[in-house]
Amino acid sequence: MGSRREVVHKVNFSDPRSFASSFKSDLKETFFPDDPFRQFKNQPPLGRAKKAVQYFFPVFEWLPKYNFRLFQYDLLSGITISSLAIPQGISYAKLASLPPIIGLYSSFVPPLIYAVFGSSKDLAVGTVAAASLLLSSIIGGVAPPKDDPTLYLHLMFTATFFTGVFQTALGIFRLGILVEFLSHSTITGFIGGTATIICLQQLKGLFGLKHFTSKTDVISVIHAIFKNRSEWRWESTVIGVVFLMFLLLTKSLRNKRPDLFWVSAMAPMVTVVVGCLFAYFAHGEHGIQIVGHLSKGLNPLSIKDLRFDSKYLSATLSAGIITGILALSEGIAIGRSFAVMRNDQIDGNKEMIAFGLMNVVGSFTSCYLTTGPFSKTAVNNNAGCKTAMSNIVMSLCMMLTLLFLAPLFSYTPLVALSAIIMSAMLGLIEYDKAYRYLKVDKFDFCICMTAFLGVAFISMDIGLLMSTGLSIVRALLYMARPATSKLGIIPGSAMYRDIEQYPSASGTQGILILQLGSPIYFANSSYIRERISRWIEDERGNLNSKSGELEHLILDIGGVTSIDMTGIGMLTEVHLSMRKKGIKMIIVNPRREVLEKLMLSSFIDAIGQESVFLSIEAAVEACDFNFNESEQNDWSRH
Repeated sequence: MGSRREVVHKVNFSDPRSFASSFKSDLKETFFPDDPFRQFKNQPPLGRAKKAVQYFFPVFEWLPKYNFRLFQYDLLSGITISSLAIPQGISYAKLASLPPIIGLYSSFVPPLIYAVFGSSKDLAVGTVAAASLLLSSIIGGVAPPKDDPTLYLHLMFTATFFTGVFQTALGIFRLGILVEFLSHSTITGFIGGTATIICLQQLKGLFGLKHFTSKTDVISVIHAIFKNRSEWRWESTVIGVVFLMFLLLTKSLRNKRPDLFWVSAMAPMVTVVVGCLFAYFAHGEHGIQIVGHLSKGLNPLSIKDLRFDSKYLSATLSAGIITGILALSEGIAIGRSFAVMRNDQIDGNKEMIAFGLMNVVGSFTSCYLTTGPFSKTAVNNNAGCKTAMSNIVMSLCMMLTLLFLAPLFSYTPLVALSAIIMSAMLGLIEYDKAYRYLKVDKFDFCICMTAFLGVAFISMDIGLLMSTGLSIVRALLYMARPATSKLGIIPGSAMYRDIEQYPSASGTQGILILQLGSPIYFANSSYIRERISRWIEDERGNLNSKSGELEHLILDIGGVTSIDMTGIGMLTEVHLSMRKKGIKMIIVNPRREVLEKLMLSSFIDAIGQESVFLSIEAAVEACDFNFNESEQNDWSRH
């Protein structure tokens, strides 16, 4: 008797917290799970001020410890990624239907902002193909670039501004949870579908076409290619194939010899330089289209060019938010993956603020959306970067290019840019990852293929929304139909495990032990009640065939993280139903939030505090004690 009381009294039945206290705790767990302010505790005022500056401006965390040895690595990395940034900047600007110089502008200002506010040592800032095409698709729908290039350019700046504001707000209010609705399977399918569309669109440059479609689905693109067969030029095709083969060969070399990464990193710049020389000396005799005039000079201010007209506000706002979420998901995922290699960590909320600020400032200085591209970040890491100084070096190289070298790239053939884009996109179609989804999780494969096919055959934004919606439906299904399992004891141990997973586990006479592992709320309470009822009926049927009786129902709710009034009502109904059947209901290991609500709703009073235990072992021991005591009373009466 004393032993049983000792076990029972270990359960903490202290008075429930006030609403304000529990709400504050939930708020902190939701938005501040990493407790970013712990570093300010137990610090003198000067120390707290220093920590605060380092927290909000990560550059002051590594800059005081910076030295020439580190700079040598960052200098090499910065020069290497700048050689990649020039051709990519021009290429992706053309992909976004923007003047090529905008791509160079976008690799000058944003990296400086990121170096101050970003927390990743590896991330290299720049434009990305998927966001470029998605922006072009959405903005081009309301303001086609051919009809009014100036309006289109201004709307792109406005969309970038909205992206920056949205990303900064997510970081400040620590709402990164919204970004997590883009699953890995969604991103894989979206990037694969986008890469397929981009590759097909580059056939325009490869064949030297002058007329093409502004639509982004596979059928429209293929139709436009064959509709304009009369414009195909074999000279352009030959040059494009040669460039593409050269770029793919350097990538293959990098895969075989990782130490020769610089060959692949320099290949796009070599392609551009060779293409410029060929176009310059050919004087357009072979009909090779070139980029055209690129003026010298640094980024002009564009804050006065932002357009907030009601006619275009919906398009720029939706483009900014959709591409902002996509850019955040891609950039943060890439930054974290490279941080893991260094056994390091990055702060997702700091990254959101850094991305947001660089896009806000970028929209004021003639830049369009930037984030952390995988290809440039991988090159930065392989080149041995040590800090975000590599972004500053890249920015300075871009400044020199804009001041002195920009006109030299005016002769860049469009076919060379098409080859550069195609070689980059072919590596983004991850067949092996899609196959792994098919092998491991069929639902993930369906989500991936929904994004891929939606992007490829409908539109980029619709494909992304369809796949995200399917991911949310999947999460809701899992929550609405949570797993319940019957537990049994492993022979020779005190461990209770799922009897389906461990067939050797055996039940205890007269006791049914069930484990619930999901929040109990209105959407799944009916299912859980029915599932418990089925377990009860099955167990009673088995016991009757063995001439026994079910006397105790033990519910292990340690995995139940929260419960609402509908869930409490369901447990009350189960308790009343069990009492009518002569079965005692026992609760094991309730979490604090759940126990508080059960106490406030008087559920604990209904079942009694003696029916709540810390562990299954203690509950089973109490059941055996009651069973033995009942048997002794029956014997004494006889």
